[in-house]
Amino acid sequence: MEAVVRGVPVHFVEHGSGTPVLALHGAGVDHREIAGGLEPMFGNIPGFRRLYPDLPGMGRTPAHRSLKSNDDVLDLLLRFIDSMIGDEPFLIIGRSYGGYLARAVAHLRPQAAGLALICPVGAHAGSVPKHQVLVSSAHPAGLDAEIEASFRSYFVVQTDGTLNRFRQLVAPAASLVDEPGLARIFSRWELRDRPESAARYPHPVLVLVGRQDATAGYADGWALARDYPRGTFAVLDRAGHALLHEQPALVQAFLAEWIERVREDEAVVQSVARFP
Repeated sequence: MEAVVRGVPVHFVEHGSGTPVLALHGAGVDHREIAGGLEPMFGNIPGFRRLYPDLPGMGRTPAHRSLKSNDDVLDLLLRFIDSMIGDEPFLIIGRSYGGYLARAVAHLRPQAAGLALICPVGAHAGSVPKHQVLVSSAHPAGLDAEIEASFRSYFVVQTDGTLNRFRQLVAPAASLVDEPGLARIFSRWELRDRPESAARYPHPVLVLVGRQDATAGYADGWALARDYPRGTFAVLDRAGHALLHEQPALVQAFLAEWIERVREDEAVVQSVARFP
């Protein structure tokens, strides 16, 4: 599907019906990676309309010449929300780069009723551990050498199962990345209205990070605790930046619990509204 926003054709995939959930993928991939990680869970939790856009310069959404910074991408997302969701309460999930944008969206759209972050990156890179392979039992026979190198440098759990997920959900997006377009946008990385400078977010939050994440690290995730008084924070062992694929059962369990907290929070708010 496609929505034209600010003259930019934003490609997205939509599943289900009910309360909207906006899910934002990381850099260098497209909607397939985060959708592949979330859809197995939502298949067991009805009542949610999932929106998976391709972010500019990735997948089938172009890095339009008008997009010169992350502020421009954020504005595009806000207008996408206004067009596709409107004033309706919604949940937002962001992975890696998508988490950076998701934090800003949650602070700028008061109808954002819940925020989940998976291996989020921030305005500045913090300290990160060296890449460490914990499990190495994959058999990448016949895999292109460049793709295999990408897999080896990304995953810390290298099994036939994670290799299959990489082949299906990550590798196909590589050829669709507009490298010059992303370089232009990322050259102005830091958002003008940084989420850290906003008022504390009052709704349920989930932050999941991988203990062996050599891209975003894990310490910065806990540093977000001061901004999210309703937050659950978990550092998962046996997981790097590919946490979504390396610990899928745990990720889905934490997300399901977060959804229940959001539902509970909305029920309390509606009850207070009815009985002042």
